[in-house]
Amino acid sequence: MAQKYGGKYSPQGDTAAPRGGSFRAARRTRAGGRVNLLFLAPLPLIWSAFGNGPAALVLNLVALGVLLLAAWLTREGLLAQEAYEARTVARRPAFPRKITGSLLTGLGLGVAGYAATSGLVEPLVYLVIGAVLHFLSFGPDPMKNKGMEGVDTFQTDRVARAVDEAEAHLTAMTDAMKRAGDRQMITRLEQFQTTARDLFRTVENDPRDLTAARKYLSVYLMGARDATIKFADIYARTGDSQARTDYAALLDDLEQNFAARTEKLLLDDRSDLNIEIEVLRDRLKREGLTSH
Repeated sequence: MAQKYGGKYSPQGDTAAPRGGSFRAARRTRAGGRVNLLFLAPLPLIWSAFGNGPAALVLNLVALGVLLLAAWLTREGLLAQEAYEARTVARRPAFPRKITGSLLTGLGLGVAGYAATSGLVEPLVYLVIGAVLHFLSFGPDPMKNKGMEGVDTFQTDRVARAVDEAEAHLTAMTDAMKRAGDRQMITRLEQFQTTARDLFRTVENDPRDLTAARKYLSVYLMGARDATIKFADIYARTGDSQARTDYAALLDDLEQNFAARTEKLLLDDRSDLNIEIEVLRDRLKREGLTSH
């Protein structure tokens, strides 16, 4: 779908440009580039599979399938690692996708080598070298939980489920906005999502904040998702400028409210810290353990 670009001299140049910081938390994904090559590299096995007998056909197709599965697991492992690194409090991935991808890469190369040589030494060499090089290129999966020392796991699980639900709403909003085909509104939505994720990280840092933020992570984001879907459908069909203006105003209101809630939670956290410090100081003073 053709994208509409906004700007000072565009037909919709009167629309306010997104404020700075929309890409403040943006990072270039690692699930591209080298990973895409993993999907392309085994494709020549298709040509090797035909014309060399049934055994070569089966072995080469098995090797192709194993290598493609390894590439898919590697990509999913990188995406899981990025999600892990983006959060202050996170559990390790339940399944080691990248490590499994390394093993399957070695296995796929070993099977392909056996199909070509019918010996055992060369396939074993391919298997070991392939697995090692893949592991060195992409590394292991996160192997331990992060930021969960001394934290109530029940509370962190509740927060994790709430944040996962909220992220699903943001993903649905992004997918819907792509149908609208308006680059400026896509950027504006990304800016709001950055503000929403600031709230997510605040709640993750202190699971006690979940009660105060639950409506924002569920009810309000669900309403924003539904509004985005309706706007995208209407704007894709009619290009209604009034609908665009109204939706932009909605994003402004949402962003202001999410930012205000985040600031309120941070102020409450600082107040709690000050209270704990004062209580501890008073106790130390009563026990004569202070120099003042």
